[in-house]
Amino acid sequence: MIPADECLRLLTSVSVGRIAYTKRALPAVEPVRFAVDGDEIVIRVETGSTLSATIPDTIVAFQAEHLDDETRTGWTVNVVGSAHEVTDPGDIARLRGTGPPSWALARDDQLIRIAPGIVTGRELMVAAEFPPSFRTALATPGQT
Repeated sequence: MIPADECLRLLTSVSVGRIAYTKRALPAVEPVRFAVDGDEIVIRVETGSTLSATIPDTIVAFQAEHLDDETRTGWTVNVVGSAHEVTDPGDIARLRGTGPPSWALARDDQLIRIAPGIVTGRELMVAAEFPPSFRTALATPGQT
């Protein structure tokens, strides 16, 4: 497991993640561009989109990772937290300059902050790189 502060640091090295939310009482997942601002995640969404209408003032899940197919290593970070629209004019101006770029061609967008409640992360690696005791457990399923 990766400590929460390291998870947030890792997130600064990538710019695309996925947000999971409830859409018409069903789970939905969409890719988003994001930035880390302090200990919060900020996404930019098109005003009037499903995301802009659905996620403010709700609990969402967010995930991002870095995977290397060649070495079969990487990391994944999951965040569960409350999402709120950024409304402070100073924050909006600052984040439009330094925050996540927009994917949409729309000129009208809004910024959403995700305040982490639960942050988890784990390193991904091939079995040969696991400690010997763990490799033995993998080789003999059902035995601990």
